[in-house]
Formats: sequence, structure tokens, C-alpha cells
Amino acid sequence: MADDKNANDDNVQNEPEPQVEGDATNAEQPEDLIEAEGPDVEVPSDLSPEDQALLDDAARGIAEDGLSASDRDLVAEMRTDMLRAQAELVNFRKRVERDREANREVAIAEVVRALLPALDDLSRAEAHGDLTEGPMQVIGQKIRGGFEKFKLVQIGEKGEAFDPNIHEAIVQLPTPGATGQTVADVVEPGYKLGERVIRAAKVAVAVPA
Repeated sequence: MADDKNANDDNVQNEPEPQVEGDATNAEQPEDLIEAEGPDVEVPSDLSPEDQALLDDAARGIAEDGLSASDRDLVAEMRTDMLRAQAELVNFRKRVERDREANREVAIAEVVRALLPALDDLSRAEAHGDLTEGPMQVIGQKIRGGFEKFKLVQIGEKGEAFDPNIHEAIVQLPTPGATGQTVADVVEPGYKLGERVIRAAKVAVAVPA
């Protein structure tokens, strides 16, 4: 009888303990958890070092802490919102910089356009030989040098093809032998500021007779 009792005790001790739902011993290991998938977001290429470090810390925290699926979804959503806000901020800065540059070009163009009559007077004085020597020659060089710093370029040359984008035809001259429209004479030169035409050249155009 004692042997039977010991055998029964051994059977009881060897039986596996019943598993209780929610027992911590049944929890999956962090590396076995399935990562929650969030919406695809285009990550800005110019994240600040602080933002990038924050994202890296968050990613490491998710991997190391073994968060639940719902927590992972929440973290992924927060990360998506942060990346979207970062992208919107980058785009806003680009728009502001682009608008600032455009406004700067418009302001410079208006100032230069107001000074073009003085530049025309310099050209007439040079044509009459008044800028060959003396103080006027130095003044003319300084004024033109100042305009060149803003990439001001004179347009309108005799003999070039007529282009309505840069030329203003004030008269047409029927010319025997002409096969197209060409600039026969430049009445008033035009100017470009970079790629912007701030005044078209006034020209006489030779056309087929």
C-alpha cells in the first residue's frame, strides 16, 4: 500500500500544471510580436539632427520594450503625424524662400526700370563722344558697373531676327530680298534682368517687299 501511495504522489507531481489564461509565463517574447503596419509616409530627407534622434529613440524603444499591438499602432500613428508635420514645415520654408526671392527680383526690377532713362542718357552721351575722357567717363563706368552686378543685360542688335518677346516693332521697312523679319535699326535698346525682360527694345523691322 505504501508503494501504491508513493506511485500516486509521483504521478501527481509529474502532471503538468494547468495554464491560466493571462499568465505572464505564456506571454510571447518581444521578438515574436508582430509589428503593426502603419500608412506609408514619405520621410523628409532633411530632418534636423534633433528630430532624427527622436525618431531613432522611438524606434529603439518599440523594439526593446515589446509593446502590445495596440500600443504599436498608437506609436506608429504618432510617428506618422510627426513626419507629416515635419514635411509640411519643410515645404512651408521652401515656399517662403521662393516667395522671398521672387519679391526681391520684382523690387530690383522696379528700381532698375526707373533708372533706365539715366542709362539711356549715358548711351547717347557716349555716342556723341562725351564719355571718352574726363570725370563723366568714370561716372558712366561706375553706373554701368552697378547695373551689371544685378545681371542687367542690354538687348536689341541690328541684323538679328525679330523676336516679339524682346523686340517692340515701331515701324516696318519693306526691303527687297528680305526673306524674313530682321532688325534693321535699334531706336531704343531694351534690357533684361536675369531672365526677366524689363524693357523691350524698340526697333525698325525689315520685312519682305
